Amino acid sequence: MNPDKKYIIDELFERVNSSPFVLVVDYTGMTVPEFDELRNRLTQNGSECHVAKNSYMRKALENANLPDISEHLLGQTAFVTGESDVCGAAKTIKSFVKEFKKPEVKTGILDGDVLDKAQITALADLPSRDVLLSQLLAVINAPATQLARTLNEPAASLARVIKAKHEG
Repeated sequence: MNPDKKYIIDELFERVNSSPFVLVVDYTGMTVPEFDELRNRLTQNGSECHVAKNSYMRKALENANLPDISEHLLGQTAFVTGESDVCGAAKTIKSFVKEFKKPEVKTGILDGDVLDKAQITALADLPSRDVLLSQLLAVINAPATQLARTLNEPAASLARVIKAKHEG
């Protein structure tokens, strides 16, 4: 294999291997400024968008033991990877598509499972990671809060009765 090709495939392998997700989009018809804007928006939430030959990405995914998505690796394909928040990347792409009507989401891989377009859209509709964590914390804290209220109620009731007796 040509050393240049091997270097590129190794770089792609490092990207997909270090990312919990890969989103595949078709950027046909996008202008350079639009593509730069997409990259900037993705960078703001910790994601990156890269263009590579489909055959190179196919090989990198194979080397990383990720599922075969060859049927989606056709045409002008860009690959979105990131460090952690797939929902943020999906949300960024969804809002970008609303604004510019491009790119088209093809497929994705999340933690070794293949995602279709509908699943990626569902991820985009989820609240952010921070909001989900705060909701989880509220659910965890709710029983403790109710228990504290229940334990305090008899004493509070007694205090109200004593106060009423004292005032009356």
